[in-house]
Amino acid sequence: MKKYLNISLIYAIAAMAGGVFYREFTKFQGYTGVTSLAKVHTHLFMLGMFVFLVTALYAARYDLTTIKTFRVFLWTYNLGVPLTAVMLFVRGVPQVMGMTLSSAVNASISGIAGIGHILTGIGIILLLLSLKKLAENGETTHA
Repeated sequence: MKKYLNISLIYAIAAMAGGVFYREFTKFQGYTGVTSLAKVHTHLFMLGMFVFLVTALYAARYDLTTIKTFRVFLWTYNLGVPLTAVMLFVRGVPQVMGMTLSSAVNASISGIAGIGHILTGIGIILLLLSLKKLAENGETTHA
């Protein structure tokens, strides 16, 4: 349980840093439009902090590490969510600065962000399958 609470805390700190950066960077640049930077904060809070808070609740009662799909979830999801957040940042900074990206750079950013979203989606499915397996097996508690 402590491991998942620590992961949740890391995501919360990253989310807050992303939110502060968004607010201060756009204010400093005098930018008032829509930007991908605004989504970094919410992606990290909801997909990072919140998911691992819920996971910690399950871990308090069940031994999740015995389930292979859960172990794969940890790796897949913790690659996908940060990759998605980084690419939102990479997309947002040029938006705020009014930079025009070449079609190759634009496509690269979209492609890498897509990979992050795919990994995140696969991770969510793996987590749900892991929790379903717990319910089907009637796993016993730690206590």
